Amino acid sequence: MTGAGQTEQHTPPPPGDVPAAPVDRSGRQTFANMLRSLLPLVVIIVAVVGWAAFRQGPDEQPVKQVDASSAIALAANRAGYELVVPSGLPDGYRPTSARTDAGDAGEGDPVTLQIGYVTPSDQFAGFVVSDDPRADAVTGVLSGATQEGDVQIGGQTWTRATRLHGQDADRVLSRVSDGVTVVVSGSASEHELETVAGAVRPYSG
Repeated sequence: MTGAGQTEQHTPPPPGDVPAAPVDRSGRQTFANMLRSLLPLVVIIVAVVGWAAFRQGPDEQPVKQVDASSAIALAANRAGYELVVPSGLPDGYRPTSARTDAGDAGEGDPVTLQIGYVTPSDQFAGFVVSDDPRADAVTGVLSGATQEGDVQIGGQTWTRATRLHGQDADRVLSRVSDGVTVVVSGSASEHELETVAGAVRPYSG
């Protein structure tokens, strides 16, 4: 018993005996459930990305097409000859480069036009037309080419040749008419190059 006016004193427990706060298990369970629900989605995304990379290949780059019309129009405007270009090519022939020196050409100067295509088999086919037989775009192909006879394509006589560069070889088709040289060459198949050559006709704007 305690006397009147006296208060009962309790000794606080030592620090080590303080009861721990209850653990919020519901929060942990919710987070774990969220991770488990996201895991299948992550696996699917990784699988799709991996499959796309496998199909594309490590060295394959997407084809970037260009609009060759401005270069063609400029060459046609400045050239002192009737410009010819591939026209109406089938689907799968995609222009990836187009350049001309017509922008620097004065009256009477030679004009060269070059267009590069990626073919349906993802090979290269280059087209060159020029009234300068010494143009780099012409000599760079024909100077090292070995002629292999003529072939009729699209009503025109083309000279067939092969140009070696290192361990690779490009097929070459060329013709000269009224001082204008036309060349179709590249790593594309014979059929694809002949398709480009057969589509060459006067530019109509």
